Amino acid sequence: MLFAVTPAMTLIDIDGSLDSRALSMAAVDPIAAALRLLDLGGSIGIDFPTLAAKADRKAVDAALGDALDGWPHERTAMNGFGFVQLVARLEGPSLLHRFATSRVGMSARMALRRAEMVEGVGTTLLTLHPALNAKLKPEWMAEVERRTARPLRIETDPGLAIEAAAAQVVGHE
Repeated sequence: MLFAVTPAMTLIDIDGSLDSRALSMAAVDPIAAALRLLDLGGSIGIDFPTLAAKADRKAVDAALGDALDGWPHERTAMNGFGFVQLVARLEGPSLLHRFATSRVGMSARMALRRAEMVEGVGTTLLTLHPALNAKLKPEWMAEVERRTARPLRIETDPGLAIEAAAAQVVGHE
């Protein structure tokens, strides 16, 4: 699945090596999960592989309807080219939109998540690009320390890519 953010809509393209029907069916549950996880809203287009048989399109439509049950939206039936459009209330920018419009801010948040995920006893050392350090808020860093029960130390490295923050636990200081 490839997600693409455009000013008009979020597009989801489904490609793979399975036959078209099997690939479409395999994509339904991950799409439904991603819509919820990424807090997507507004106009969303899903480009399934082309399904020649109307029965196959109806089967994917039914599976998509079941997977999206309880998620407030409206949708079109799949057309002959495999395209489905969803419209859901847009409460604010989705995670994908935030990343597209604020790469540095999103990367700073991702770096803190990396710091939360490392395990061990000692101090969490988070090494990141200096631009990310400028985006970190004291309350965010305090929350990482609370969640990990470890002190957090930040080091910057201008040679790192924006998305290449690294976290590790180092010995007591």
